[in-house]
Amino acid sequence: MTIKDQLSRLIHIDRPCRRIVSLVPSITELLVDLGLSDRIVGVTKFCVHPSGLKQSKTVIGGTKQVHIQMIKDLQPDLVLANKEENVQEQIEEIALFCPTYVSDINNVQQVLSLVNDLAHICQGVQDASKISRLIGQHAPKSIFDSQRALYLIWKDPYMSVGGDTYISYVMNQLGLVNVCQERDRYPSIVMEEIIEMNVDCIFLSSEPYPFSEKHRLYFTEQLPHIQTALVDGEAFSWYGSRLIHLPAYFTSLKSVLLSKPK
Repeated sequence: MTIKDQLSRLIHIDRPCRRIVSLVPSITELLVDLGLSDRIVGVTKFCVHPSGLKQSKTVIGGTKQVHIQMIKDLQPDLVLANKEENVQEQIEEIALFCPTYVSDINNVQQVLSLVNDLAHICQGVQDASKISRLIGQHAPKSIFDSQRALYLIWKDPYMSVGGDTYISYVMNQLGLVNVCQERDRYPSIVMEEIIEMNVDCIFLSSEPYPFSEKHRLYFTEQLPHIQTALVDGEAFSWYGSRLIHLPAYFTSLKSVLLSKPK
């Protein structure tokens, strides 16, 4: 079997994949929801969903620092990676000894394409059509009223998200205006810029930097006229079957923002 991954690389697979190493936390969760938990042999230390899965698999490092020899020792017949989350040089080295599918997700249609590819590669996937249908039904929908939002993912320096990211896509689908929409990837930003941006709300993500209540209080003190909220980074950045569980979260986030006076 030959299939193109989402970077248009040709992947040659001799047989249905039974030993899978996932280097992407959101894809690990998707594999489980597709009924493929028994085929997963290796995961990263950040593959925290579903709870307990990591303890039953071989942990091969982090998303940016994988232990290639450990992967090789697992003798996988498929490695799943992501352009954004993994290091190109490491993926290229892994691809020398194992078929390696690289995803590149910027919208829900690409999520659905990934589900279809996994079902095709692995074969015998019973839940693929059900998961695809649920993802389509629960994809982010517009519930906000064009509020101008700044989404922060890092501190020292502050970093936001540009228009060419999946996070920005989710924001736009929710009816938010990403104030960094015209910037690329993950721009650095200083407080003076934030003051001049005319934002309605600031989102402090739980990942990759773990913003906490003390950070929210700091922004509230510095910018009392702007609504600042701690947000679940997984809700905005994890694609795959995580999308099925998010409508209620985004509705509650809207309620929190509307309940706070400017």
